[in-house]
Amino acid sequence: MDAQSSLFKRTYHVELRDVDFTKQLRISTLFSLFQEIASLASEELGFGIETIEKKFGVAWILTRIRVDILRRPQWDEEVTIETWPLEPGKIEFDRDFLVRDTEGHILIRATSKWVIMDVKNRKIKRGDMIGIRYPEKRTERAIAEKLGKLKSSGKLEPVYNKVIGYSDIDFNGHLNNARYIDYIMDCFNLEDHTDHPIQSIDLNFHQEALPGDTLTLYQDHSRLDEKVLYIEGINQTDNHMVFQSLLKIH
Repeated sequence: MDAQSSLFKRTYHVELRDVDFTKQLRISTLFSLFQEIASLASEELGFGIETIEKKFGVAWILTRIRVDILRRPQWDEEVTIETWPLEPGKIEFDRDFLVRDTEGHILIRATSKWVIMDVKNRKIKRGDMIGIRYPEKRTERAIAEKLGKLKSSGKLEPVYNKVIGYSDIDFNGHLNNARYIDYIMDCFNLEDHTDHPIQSIDLNFHQEALPGDTLTLYQDHSRLDEKVLYIEGINQTDNHMVFQSLLKIH
């Protein structure tokens, strides 16, 4: 990253482990890459994961993200991911992403919102607590539209139950955001993925899920004629909503 710029870039090679049965980048892997580059960019600014935990006792938590997919990268393809922060709000920190191919064409756009959470009491803290400052003020957005509320518009039908285990948990001790994507993708069969690939996915994260919890995934397909699907996850332990998602398909 340039000393005078908040823009951070990394080049990635799409390995065999990163793709699904279509030999295209798995969407959950994309989310992991976004998380990784956001962490690296924050570290470059002096507010990385370990720094803010040691100094302030807080952790970065992703609360909302929308991803628009023009084309998924292929196996053995090289891509560059760019990310930059917007001016922080009272509570939320906005961060956008672009994924480009080797010719500079945009493949994927994403916009996200983050908060800082106290690692001991798991409560959200005000953004000015860490006093983050950026080298420059950036106003351009990867996606122009503002993130709206997500809600079902028809009958919710249960799809399946998922018990949270070891492989689902990240370094914060809660369900990793990329795993939600796998759970959502598992709501569809392989034929659906082949015939109707994801064009856009919008996620709201409401509550942590912990090892031993059981999530029930519900789907609303009342807007299927518009190529729009709504999926949410409910924690059966306390009946609280864990996440909401809105998908647009081809």
